[in-house]
Amino acid sequence: MKILLIHQAFRTPAEGGGTRHYELLRKLVAEGNQATVIASDVSYLDGARSEGGSVATCDGIEIRRVKQFRNIHKSFFHRLLGFISFMVSAFLAGWKSAKDADVVMGTSPPLFQALSAWGVALLRWKPFLLEIRDLWPDFAIEMGVLRNPVLIFLARRLECFLYARATLILVNSPAFIDYLVEQRGISRDKIRLIPNGVDPAMFHPEARGQDIRQSWGVSDKFVVLYAGAIGPANDLPTYVRAAELLKDNSQVHFILVGDGKDRVRVTGLIEKLGLTNIQWQGVVGKSEMADVLAAADACVAVLQDLPMFKTVYPNKVFDYMAAGRPTILMIDGVIRDVIEDSEGGWFVKPGNPQGLADAVERLANNRAEATEMGGRARDYVTEHFDRSEHAQQFSDLLIKFI
Repeated sequence: MKILLIHQAFRTPAEGGGTRHYELLRKLVAEGNQATVIASDVSYLDGARSEGGSVATCDGIEIRRVKQFRNIHKSFFHRLLGFISFMVSAFLAGWKSAKDADVVMGTSPPLFQALSAWGVALLRWKPFLLEIRDLWPDFAIEMGVLRNPVLIFLARRLECFLYARATLILVNSPAFIDYLVEQRGISRDKIRLIPNGVDPAMFHPEARGQDIRQSWGVSDKFVVLYAGAIGPANDLPTYVRAAELLKDNSQVHFILVGDGKDRVRVTGLIEKLGLTNIQWQGVVGKSEMADVLAAADACVAVLQDLPMFKTVYPNKVFDYMAAGRPTILMIDGVIRDVIEDSEGGWFVKPGNPQGLADAVERLANNRAEATEMGGRARDYVTEHFDRSEHAQQFSDLLIKFI
């Protein structure tokens, strides 16, 4: 069996960002199947061009990186150019690669790359598997990124067009199923769930990351960590404001790991407030994330307080849990259920820096409780969200699908 995946932001363990698709495809390849990925040569985190050639292999997965417009963080228009330029490049590359494929998979967001996958599948007479990772364009509309009525109309038409033409729809959050059925009229029989998760073997909860802590200058402090994209959706000014509220607590230190469109604005706010108890540590690859999380005492996941964000299963939360660290969760909805069911963290209302500061201070004053919470989180995610089991589900799904 051979699968062709068109995914603009595909990441390997050596790169920063989520590696869900790498981990799923690695399982397929290990079973003797073939996988080709058409990906962008521009990082969605910092806009940098990827190093190396246009074709590479990672654990047997063939990765073909195609050109796209680079300055994606300059404005909405430039970001749109990036999406459209990749859509065209990916279609051309996918057309060549799909000749001997058994299935073509497209993933959204953005919707444009899924359109490329549909076009390739149609012209090559292949089944089209559509994966929904976030509910676009609804997220963009709620965030105010997409405001023009004409563009909203066209985006919704494209969304429904793809839903109707997908042979099967794959989602990574249970809340997406209800949305597709109730809001878009999709039959439940057409939808399959393989949730976000984590490979627990990648993380070592007993480690304390002393070398990294020393390099950060926080050896004896209670370290609070945010790791992930730094974009408009992530509401990191709330994280910074919580650090401001605890600036006189010499035992607590905040760390930011990641990059994205809002990084300059967030680091600029840190400088403007004159804070010395919070620092940005750049981007690290997924293969290094275990060591970074080991250096933390507690981790934070935060999004804007928008209704649509109640539907998401953020990858970072599962990483935090697998690392055996308690999560302070500033996201309501289905992921709150995971944290509360595991007893592996606390929920704090989104947009509430005082609530976050209070939760951090409480954990800092009771490190034994923090350690126990992290242990429960690790046990729960290992039992319910093991990526190796998801990879097997993905493999079984494709075998039935074709």
